[in-house]
Amino acid sequence: MPDLTNLAINAIRALSMDAVQKANSGHPGLPMGAAPVGYTLWLRHLRHNPRNPSWADRDRFVLSAGHGSMLLYSLLHLTGYDLSLDEIKNFRQWGSKTPGHPEYGHTPGVETTTGPLGQGAATAVGMALAEAYLAGYFNRPGHDIIDHHTYVLVSDGDLMEGVCLEACALAGHWGLGKLIFLYDDNQVTLDGAARMTFSEDVAQRFLAMGWHVDRVPDGTDVAAISRAIDQAKAKTDKPSLIAVRSIIGYGSPNKQGSSAAHGSPLGVDEVALAKKNLGWSATDSFFIPDKALEHFRSCIDAGAAAEGHWQRKYEAWRVAYPELAADYERAQAGEFAAGWRAELPSWEADMQLATRSAGGEALNALAHFAPTMIGGDADLAGSTRTLIKGAQNTGPGQPAERNLRFGVREHAMGAIVNGLALHGGMVKPYSATFFTFSDYMRPAIRLGALMNLPTVYVFTHDSIGLGEDGPTHQPVEQLMSLRVMPNLHVFRPADATETTGAWAAIAELPHPAAIVLSRQNLPALAGNDAGIIEGVARGAYVLSEHESKELDVIIIATGSEVAIALDAAGLLEEADIRARVVSMPCWELFEAQSDEYKAAVLPPEVTCRVSIEAGATLGWERYIGTDGIALGVDRFGASAPYTDLYQQFGLTPGHLAEAVSSLLDD
Repeated sequence: MPDLTNLAINAIRALSMDAVQKANSGHPGLPMGAAPVGYTLWLRHLRHNPRNPSWADRDRFVLSAGHGSMLLYSLLHLTGYDLSLDEIKNFRQWGSKTPGHPEYGHTPGVETTTGPLGQGAATAVGMALAEAYLAGYFNRPGHDIIDHHTYVLVSDGDLMEGVCLEACALAGHWGLGKLIFLYDDNQVTLDGAARMTFSEDVAQRFLAMGWHVDRVPDGTDVAAISRAIDQAKAKTDKPSLIAVRSIIGYGSPNKQGSSAAHGSPLGVDEVALAKKNLGWSATDSFFIPDKALEHFRSCIDAGAAAEGHWQRKYEAWRVAYPELAADYERAQAGEFAAGWRAELPSWEADMQLATRSAGGEALNALAHFAPTMIGGDADLAGSTRTLIKGAQNTGPGQPAERNLRFGVREHAMGAIVNGLALHGGMVKPYSATFFTFSDYMRPAIRLGALMNLPTVYVFTHDSIGLGEDGPTHQPVEQLMSLRVMPNLHVFRPADATETTGAWAAIAELPHPAAIVLSRQNLPALAGNDAGIIEGVARGAYVLSEHESKELDVIIIATGSEVAIALDAAGLLEEADIRARVVSMPCWELFEAQSDEYKAAVLPPEVTCRVSIEAGATLGWERYIGTDGIALGVDRFGASAPYTDLYQQFGLTPGHLAEAVSSLLDD
């Protein structure tokens, strides 16, 4: 290969080796082996602007094999992103911009947090889906303002993970022609040769899923890699997988091609030998030849020119289609059109309605004010009530529709929705399934929370209240387990009005949210709708209390158990026990309130407290104290009509009143 190309590729290898060695921690093998792939993509194909990493029509690059983070950090530094050499030297150290695995929002140019294998690949499917939808909605003849590719570097480990394969099946089904996987086929995993655990024909598998597949037998052949990428870009009706046969730890005379190069520093002596083997003239750490750096930094001018060309196209489109441009600008800001709040549904005071049904109405009201609010379900639309009315469904070769049909693929669904949010331009993308199946998508939810994405995870069939389907489908521990996840706001509304309030709060929330809804009908709460909606926005509020305003006990409830708490308060009043009922639909919003507000809702001097929630009780001591009583479900459920289950599990007004009385008698 030309001397300058070879010099640039070896600069990636040397920088990666040095950073891992200085940290005495990391994965040098992938960056050394995949350096030619990274160089070829970033210098010859990737349309990006190092001076503006958030340019809307840039190509996206996802390092799904996030353990090889030094490949990405090297490319970001070398091509001119705001990632200094000092940050490279501080790889994996406290406070640096170069953590062990790439983190979205932490390092300029990192498109998504990766490291849990398979997640990056599945998330990238969501990015490509966003591109397809936005292009379909905003582009007009002669005005292609959305036109970019999503590239993903995947490893053997990525392709073993179920989440990756779930998402890849959908990518092929939908025909996401601007999605290109570069498979670092080095035949080595952390524990040894990949053939110990991975012997299927990857190419045939992807062909069966509807992908274009190509192979590059020599991972150092830059021209062949570039041709394969060109051919993949020409396949506009299907995603592409390019299997590049690389050598892990390339250049290391004693460790290349083996798992010894995977997850540990090479060692000072081996780094020196590798540099000599590669013909690297300098032995100094973190040395970058001027010619190589100048070559890489050509991306700065090229990126500025590419964005400038796009900006001129955008301005012409904006003049031609001003109303569409207004939609686009709101979408990029993640905002709903003006007037959305006034159009949220309201409900009759005496009606009974499942919160899943109320949630579907609220979702549709919001969707009317954001044409790029899209989402879907795991083959459960009839039950989750999350279809956007009047919109079309995704299908074979048809990705650019509002109702996303994910099939029974919860894990990929969560990751894809994260990808929609990461791409930008998609307002409150959402997914939906039964609450018990949140366990299938928990890793994706966790990454969405880690990245603090404005996603919405809709969960219906929220408790033992779903009845006869039994304990496999009855969530018990899920509600509390999601509450302990940082950044995630968990809503469990008590009736239709609280559900409207929950969606109103979510619409303005700069965090991911889970909304947990009932299958069974719930009675409407008595009181002022505006007050209830305001109370939901604060996370907890006083729903009912004794007319004297003097308190003997505070009952705290969520969801379907709020009505039970109100009935219990009536029984207690007959016994001259003065109870306050607090509805607490969102712990996280309540914790964000002032100390004064929290004390007004839960006066510290009132220590007699009882909680009721049809789920695990662990955690309620936060609000009821160590002497309070938490009524809930601390075992798996059972198959029976839900009214029988509530009776058997002691979730009744009478049992709640007895618990209060016993607490006061102590």
